[in-house]
Amino acid sequence: MTYCLGIMTHQGLVMASDSRTNAGFDQVNVCRKMHTFVNPGQRAFVVLTSGSLSLTQSVITLLRDEFTAGEGLAKAASTYEAARVVGECVRKVSDMDRASLERDNFSFNINLLLGGQVKGEASSQLYMIYPQGNPLSATHESPYLQIGESKYGRPILDRGIVRGSTSLENAALYALLSFDAAMRSNVTVGPPIEILLYENDKLEFDRYRKFAADDPEMLQLHRKWEHSLRRAVEELPDIHFNACLPDLP
Repeated sequence: MTYCLGIMTHQGLVMASDSRTNAGFDQVNVCRKMHTFVNPGQRAFVVLTSGSLSLTQSVITLLRDEFTAGEGLAKAASTYEAARVVGECVRKVSDMDRASLERDNFSFNINLLLGGQVKGEASSQLYMIYPQGNPLSATHESPYLQIGESKYGRPILDRGIVRGSTSLENAALYALLSFDAAMRSNVTVGPPIEILLYENDKLEFDRYRKFAADDPEMLQLHRKWEHSLRRAVEELPDIHFNACLPDLP
């Protein structure tokens, strides 16, 4: 399992991913799920991956080969077109591997997030690409997208993220708290956590952090957040209870 998150704000994008690929009783494997494709001053994309590691590696390899050759993401005229490029690579891998996987009762399990901007676009964009290769865009009303083990990290995002007013820096804090909740409730999500901030029109990536399990800043964030939650609950108004149970039918 995994957890990846993209948040679209009026200032830019926050992209974050964990590194857990397996959390069985006998072993824990770690692998990067964040991949960047940059032509400074022209285009900047980041791809986050979830699902079967063999499938996501194949898709990223195809994307990287095309980009190096000046094709694919290197030629996309918009972020939407870039999302279609990613989807086409997903379909290529599907054509190669889906039948043999499903013959042995394995699903074609792959989802990706693409965030970035092409020179000339008004702002950065964020897309989810499904196993069928079709993209879904984040919107003003739904400004974040998740893949993988998303349910534990979703509530704080629903309560906190507002596209038109949440700053890039605060969105990064929401992202890290979302990962903190996911890791607290599900062992299949785990560090290192990678987070990247992209400011609109930068067309390069220059704000990145990788948080190991013992990172002092991440540990401090965890402690202060838990303390703040407990204090907030203690400061809520008291609940008034009846003296006895009502008659039940």
